Amino acid sequence: MKRSMLLFVSIGSLCAALTVPFVATAQEEKKEHHHYKLIDVGTFGGPSSLFSNPDSRVLNNRGTATGVADTSILDPNCFFDCLVDHAFVWKNGVKTALGELPGGLSSFAYWVNNRGLIVGQSQNGSIDPLTGAPEIHGVLWRNGQIIDLGTLGGNASNAISINDRGQVAGAATNATLDPFASASQGACLVFPTNNPCSGFTFAFNSLFTPSTTETHAFVWQDGFTRDLGTLGGPDSASEVNNDRGEVTGWSYTSFVANPSSGTPNVDPFLWSPEDGKMTDLGSLGGTFGSPFWLNNRGQVVGASNLPGDQTFHPFLWDGGKLNDLGTLGGYTGVAFMLNDAGEAVGYADLAPNPLGCSGLSCIHHGFLWKDGVMTDLGTLGNDTCSRALSINQDGQIVGVVSPCGGEFTHATLWENGGPLADLDSLVLNLSGLTVREADFINDRGEIAGRAVLPDGDVHAVLLIPCDEDHAGVEGCDYDLVDAAAVQKSAAPLGSTHAAITQASLVPSEMKDRIRARLLNRNRKFGAAPKN
Repeated sequence: MKRSMLLFVSIGSLCAALTVPFVATAQEEKKEHHHYKLIDVGTFGGPSSLFSNPDSRVLNNRGTATGVADTSILDPNCFFDCLVDHAFVWKNGVKTALGELPGGLSSFAYWVNNRGLIVGQSQNGSIDPLTGAPEIHGVLWRNGQIIDLGTLGGNASNAISINDRGQVAGAATNATLDPFASASQGACLVFPTNNPCSGFTFAFNSLFTPSTTETHAFVWQDGFTRDLGTLGGPDSASEVNNDRGEVTGWSYTSFVANPSSGTPNVDPFLWSPEDGKMTDLGSLGGTFGSPFWLNNRGQVVGASNLPGDQTFHPFLWDGGKLNDLGTLGGYTGVAFMLNDAGEAVGYADLAPNPLGCSGLSCIHHGFLWKDGVMTDLGTLGNDTCSRALSINQDGQIVGVVSPCGGEFTHATLWENGGPLADLDSLVLNLSGLTVREADFINDRGEIAGRAVLPDGDVHAVLLIPCDEDHAGVEGCDYDLVDAAAVQKSAAPLGSTHAAITQASLVPSEMKDRIRARLLNRNRKFGAAPKN
């Protein structure tokens, strides 16, 4: 899946200011971490399992998790990883296959709400006559049953999120031919599903399958599907909905292609159930932007291209205004998530970066954006890059570190003001596993992520904190760990930065940065995503 600050001058605010040293001292004393118990979710006989990430709520506040796991059965269509895959739910220590639509081989789960309702996709056993690909439909798993959410008249759909009211947000094809069905989204530099996503079509980036007809965002509830339309072009797709019934997503804004990209502009939108209309959230000057998260206050975060479509910045849309959150001094950044307090996390480039660095080979760190200030969360050991992927209501942040441009190496935790911690050093029962990703953290501090086995296979794992909210967990150690003992910092942690926005760059600086991006823009494009 996001400010103007008010200054209150009053006796009350003066009293609050006088308490700051006390609060800061208290935070210093709290810089300790809990141990975690690791649960290996396992597979269905194949090598790997995983949780969808980012911008997916794969773990609810009741400890129910959902993802996808390999079987050992070969997939004749080689749709995902050439093995048949089953969506699963993990609850109370038991992993259960969710099932597929009649005739379908594989299914994929993306989101679980606090009522335990799960949405995702399933094959239905048919081949799309227009594309030759296996047909795949958005589905809802409820009370042990799978419900086909259908399409808007086409052959494909996706269910990407579900709120606690049972409203499903997704995208589906209709029967109208799409003039840009085969056009690669050249200006799409960063997107949750494909990184980069510039070589894929709108339908593939939204539905994970090709299409020849238009794709539209939809909302489904109690058997009724509502086409949300578009911002004026042929295609749109939902990304996240909140408990107010609002939906954010991305949409072509017209049928007019840009000469530079070959496709129309893409802007993020916010759909309101009150008036049934999409609001165009605008752009930071480029031809492409996408949301990543929507909170229950109607704030949206994501990334938007700057003029020239060679750089992109994280944005926060709040109260009708699209705010450029800037970077940590470098070229690019993305905001992945924000909590209901309006605290956003993501990653941003540092300065100076090597001249001509491209995409994720540029030095970037995870950040926390709070009250108008971007805080650098740093990195660990010899890993030069990091990302912050998820934040909960208590401000706990999880993410990853890696060599810049390389594979993730360690999962990380940031809490109580830092420093950054290697989650491996807090896990009691690793048994040869390396926790490489922390994808999502719920409001109880439970973490969903991925770990690597000694043979290189990847498994979905859950990390359960040994704290007062999880008393009596077998195998837990409830002693606290000194934060300094698990810090392996290779960069200053907790430093704050005046975020570099487009407006703060003089024209010559912007030209130099765009030129540097142009020189090596193809270094990572088309390659499998690593970081």
